[in-house]
Amino acid sequence: MIDTDHAAPGRRDRKKAQTRAALTAAALRLVAERGLEHVTVEEISEAADVSSRTFFNYFTCKDEALTDDPALDGNPVVARLAAAPAQVSALQAVRVALDESVDSIQADRELWRLRLTVIAQNPALLPRLVAGNSATEQAMVTVVATRLGVGLDHGHPPLVVAVAGAAFRTAVLRWAAGDDDRPLHDFVDEAFAAIAAGLPDPPAPS
Repeated sequence: MIDTDHAAPGRRDRKKAQTRAALTAAALRLVAERGLEHVTVEEISEAADVSSRTFFNYFTCKDEALTDDPALDGNPVVARLAAAPAQVSALQAVRVALDESVDSIQADRELWRLRLTVIAQNPALLPRLVAGNSATEQAMVTVVATRLGVGLDHGHPPLVVAVAGAAFRTAVLRWAAGDDDRPLHDFVDEAFAAIAAGLPDPPAPS
């Protein structure tokens, strides 16, 4: 006999994730087609086949639907960073902590391509994106400082997190914008390896 009390939450969570994804996809598609100022919450909701009331169960505003993504949730990243093996460097620990986010972004490549195009076309969206990242980065700095046994006033933890963030963003932009079919993991590994090697200049083209 199936325990519906335990089965139901799983179904509800999947349904909620599907609805959220449909709203995000509709918002990005409509804004890419018409421009940020020419798309309403009502139009996004209609395109996703839900009510405006349902929209506000997931997002506080249109901009949030465009920029927020479960892959950008910093809490799991911070938790994985805290759990990273003690024997790896702080930089490598951050790389390990990003693995699941990389997998999630890879699974939605076309959506991420569209999101980055929309953000490039609408720079006003950047502060919202940066605000969320700032909170995550500060939490990561605290974890790195604890990991290294240094105070929060030490320069190394924020430098590690800032450099790792730049490497990650650069990798995502290269992966999303180019025709290279390599997975995002390859671009991220390449960026982190370059940093670990001291950023040597590439050989001059022959």
